[in-house]
Amino acid sequence: MTNASAAVRGFGPVFVLLFGLQFISMGAMEMSGPFWPIQIKVLSPSDSVFGLASVAVYVGPMIGMSLTSALWGRVGDRYGNRLMMVRALGGLAVTQLLVAVAQDVWTIMALRFLQGACAGYIAPAQAYGVQITGGKDRASLFAWLQVATNVGSLGGAFLGGLILDRFPFAAVNLTAGVICALCAAVGWSSLPVPAPGAIAANSGKAVAAKPTASTGVPIAALLALMGMLLASRTVLQVPFSLYMTQVFGTPHWVAGLTYGLLACGFVVAAPLWARLFENRTPSYVLGGNMLISAACVLVTYLAGSAGSVVVFAFLYFIWGTLLGGTTPVLLALVSAAVANDRQGSVLGLAQASQQIASASGIIVGVGVTQLFGLEAAFLLVATLYAMSFLSALGIWLKTAHPKGS
Repeated sequence: MTNASAAVRGFGPVFVLLFGLQFISMGAMEMSGPFWPIQIKVLSPSDSVFGLASVAVYVGPMIGMSLTSALWGRVGDRYGNRLMMVRALGGLAVTQLLVAVAQDVWTIMALRFLQGACAGYIAPAQAYGVQITGGKDRASLFAWLQVATNVGSLGGAFLGGLILDRFPFAAVNLTAGVICALCAAVGWSSLPVPAPGAIAANSGKAVAAKPTASTGVPIAALLALMGMLLASRTVLQVPFSLYMTQVFGTPHWVAGLTYGLLACGFVVAAPLWARLFENRTPSYVLGGNMLISAACVLVTYLAGSAGSVVVFAFLYFIWGTLLGGTTPVLLALVSAAVANDRQGSVLGLAQASQQIASASGIIVGVGVTQLFGLEAAFLLVATLYAMSFLSALGIWLKTAHPKGS
């Protein structure tokens, strides 16, 4: 509560609205997140179609978003990130309602791709937040916006499980579509349009708050590291609910609750990580992410060896606390490297690269689990985190000991 109150005082009342919109809309979308394989299994006429569709239902939106995020970012820089937020929420609402009435896997796959292409809410929300705050404490700002996403993920997955235990799968998507439509209406009517003069003034005040030598780290290297970390996380996106039901024999609501514990751990830890890394040098942040990656190797390996659902859930929560120190702080370094009037473009590019990485993680995860079984998923995750550790180490060495120094 203290951290939340400090965030409200530091960022102002618009932050409350931004946080609320992100929390509610992302929670609505996550209601169906862990359960798509179950629905696809019911609708698929064969195992081969199920294998393709269970991947496409997750990868499709990511590919659509990766193709359009940079474009929407440039449009946001020109016409306003507030408009892009409302557009994205409207796109989510329409496509989610259409998905609810779709009764074959091919239509669902097409609509999920379209959903990603029309969406892309998070990047303009981040860019809008930077404009409103003038770039002040952007690591904390990004952390709190990610907290909103993960709180929504926690509640949405649990609520989706409860709905699915009592109603058809279409009820989950119908509910999500209505919620996103309401969020679009609230955003259009309530979010203030940033005043150009105020943004410029805030930008000047915020220069001193940038991390020292933030431009010393190539943006491409930071995006690559974020991509590796995200790919490691999304390996379990498709097999998670199947792993919970087949390995532990859990009901849907337990699977949804456990799925949300990753987000819960993120929520608890992200503001603390942001405070630790705020205004630190890039080498300090990269060194911290190097240690976090090493810890993720150990935690995910232990989770894959757990024989109790209670131990598994606890380790899943710990994994979430570690992830709170990765994407938000690395994204803050990327954001700090460019001017405020280019935030939409760079954050749109970051979102596009993240979606490509997430899709890659899902594809690799499905391929490995189909070839070697569900038990191989966590070994794969641990291996990818080991690669992230080596990547962070390489970037850290270049940053801490640049050539010619």
